[in-house]
Amino acid sequence: MNSKYPLIRILPVALIALTTFLSVLSYSANAFSFPNAQAGRVNVDEMAERDVFTMEEWAYSCGVQVVDGFELTSEDGYDYSVRTNSDVPAGSPVVAVPSQMILSSLQAWQDLGDNALLQAEQQLIEAKLDHTLPLFRLFVKILIEYEKGPESPWFPWLNSLPRFYNTGASMTYACFDCLPPYAAGLAMQERVQSVNFQKAATFLPMMSEDTTTDRDLLKWAYNVAVTRSVEWNGERLIAPMADMFNHGTNPEAYVTYDKDMNCMVYAAKDTLAGSPLRISLGDPTNPSPLFATYGFLDETCPASFCKLMHMQDEMKELGYDFSNLLFYKDTGEISMETYDVVLYSILLKNDPSLAQEFYQAVTTGDEATKNQFHEQYFSYTKEELQKHVDDTLRKLEGWSSKAQSYDPTTHPRVPVILGHNAFVKQTFMKVKQNLDNM
Repeated sequence: MNSKYPLIRILPVALIALTTFLSVLSYSANAFSFPNAQAGRVNVDEMAERDVFTMEEWAYSCGVQVVDGFELTSEDGYDYSVRTNSDVPAGSPVVAVPSQMILSSLQAWQDLGDNALLQAEQQLIEAKLDHTLPLFRLFVKILIEYEKGPESPWFPWLNSLPRFYNTGASMTYACFDCLPPYAAGLAMQERVQSVNFQKAATFLPMMSEDTTTDRDLLKWAYNVAVTRSVEWNGERLIAPMADMFNHGTNPEAYVTYDKDMNCMVYAAKDTLAGSPLRISLGDPTNPSPLFATYGFLDETCPASFCKLMHMQDEMKELGYDFSNLLFYKDTGEISMETYDVVLYSILLKNDPSLAQEFYQAVTTGDEATKNQFHEQYFSYTKEELQKHVDDTLRKLEGWSSKAQSYDPTTHPRVPVILGHNAFVKQTFMKVKQNLDNM
């Protein structure tokens, strides 16, 4: 298959001489059979099979170009990834998706108009979710195409997507009870956002009642919009085929869009034949945000947030965020920002004047003064960290024990929750060993 679509040879003319998208896709939708569709629509049942093969043929017939050696692979027929069967030099194109195939939040808004979305979007604005409007418009676009069934130009793509997700939006309150507060909070944010999208959908005049009352369908459309899209210049975009790349801590590829809004994926480094091709989906130093948003645990992450949730005010005052306060999994090292926040918290409780002096040193970059504080009060900082680590490890045992008590047939997200907690435990055990040996 790949030899028929040698990207490097034919890409320059492919995006210029592209056949009209809708006519090509209309043919494609009628040329294939779709055994997983129910009543002419995509079957969104969590156990439904993905038809990725048909999607590939559809994508190539519509103008998608891939480099020689590009391959979609799966060990279980459900989770798919991209790899290359030929060497790919850094900077070379890997995938090109013509703009006509791309699902765009801006295009959805332009096609529907303000009036069609006004009431629904007002619900999100009142819920203080106005920043999610591009994502919501993409969510609406997915629902519109779902309702069209095989008549939708994107039907083969929709029918190739996952139905089961481990995202925060798919979790229950029982799941949240088994996670550390930071991960649980991130997952809950996804669930709350998804629920608000579901409520807003009832105000969409173009949607049937069957669609707006089908929570499983609405949750699926939300997960598709979140996990398959990228943010570009304030908009949300999904490029079929380019959405098949998995996340990598040290990615082999990256996604970009040209001035005509064609999606291009390029090799980020020299990649040997037989290697995976992955992109970055987020902060590679902390797995919890990826876990909550995308529903997978990146065990290659080198670090995890130190879980000092009770010191968020101090963290913000010093100009830090969750990505700064890290425990490192393999070495047990603690980021300097974590030491800063813990010491600042101790000083605030015991001597506000010293706390102010330390604050000035941190925020002005006075490393000499800051280090003097750390040397003088290190025993207090160490003791506070040891208490926090020991307490977290105890709680992790309880959270994981609760998860293990659930029936996996009714709580299918238990395995990924246990995996997340095991990752955190491994990291904290390493930190504990280092602290105890200091």
